[in-house]
Amino acid sequence: MLSFLAMAAMLAAAGHAAAQNAGAEPPVSQCLAVAQALPNVIFAAAAADDPLAVPDAVTITFAGHSTYRIESSSGVVVATDFSGVHGAEPPPRVITMNRAHSTHYTLSPDARIEVVLPGWNPDGPEPARHNVVVDDVYIRNVTTDIRGWGDGGMIPDANSIFIFELAGLCIGHLGHLHHALTEAHYAEIGRLDIVMVPVDGGLTLSHTGMAEITTRLRSSIVLPMHLRGTRIQSYLSMMSSEFAIDFMDGNSITVTTRDLPARPTIMVPAGLASRG
Repeated sequence: MLSFLAMAAMLAAAGHAAAQNAGAEPPVSQCLAVAQALPNVIFAAAAADDPLAVPDAVTITFAGHSTYRIESSSGVVVATDFSGVHGAEPPPRVITMNRAHSTHYTLSPDARIEVVLPGWNPDGPEPARHNVVVDDVYIRNVTTDIRGWGDGGMIPDANSIFIFELAGLCIGHLGHLHHALTEAHYAEIGRLDIVMVPVDGGLTLSHTGMAEITTRLRSSIVLPMHLRGTRIQSYLSMMSSEFAIDFMDGNSITVTTRDLPARPTIMVPAGLASRG
């Protein structure tokens, strides 16, 4: 298998965006907690310039495994944990990737994809730091560690939780999360109106561990992903006392800030429910 340094060279040679925005001042996050106030963090609230205006909508579609396609009102499409297998057509404008295994990244992204965001830093030991704006979408990341498959130790900062800010919504994708989150992680993540969580129950976190994180984040909408070899029902049973459970008829939802559910809801796409 090619090294991740080789992967970085291949991406650069392919002409994809550098995606680090080095030296640029990051935009002001509408979702970010005030980390300096730990443990008494204050979360930013979304506020529209005109409260009477019709809010922009975001469409989110489960494509397979850990790939969701997120489409903004201006037509920007982001595909998460993109391997080139799921959600590849039509090509997204932006992809995020994680390095746990090959179903979460690709060494040869389609040349039509403008922005490629690896969740690790292929160039060195420092964490990946993304602050990227593509039209009406702002993307940032919070790094976590992953298990090393050889000696069983942890590889620092090799996974990213990606946060997408658009249409006044804060949307998070936990990636291939292998450990509990710290107070600092929660502060860096901030408010998440919608969160995509891996529910395989073993390759990432146990269902108990993922239930604890889901409860702590308390997002209005929870979208499961990464179901492989383990049924989802045990996770849903743990969550059903505090979260509504909605088995979707299809794989897409369209959401605005005004129609987030009053009770936190786990929405299971049809393509995922059929496997669990």
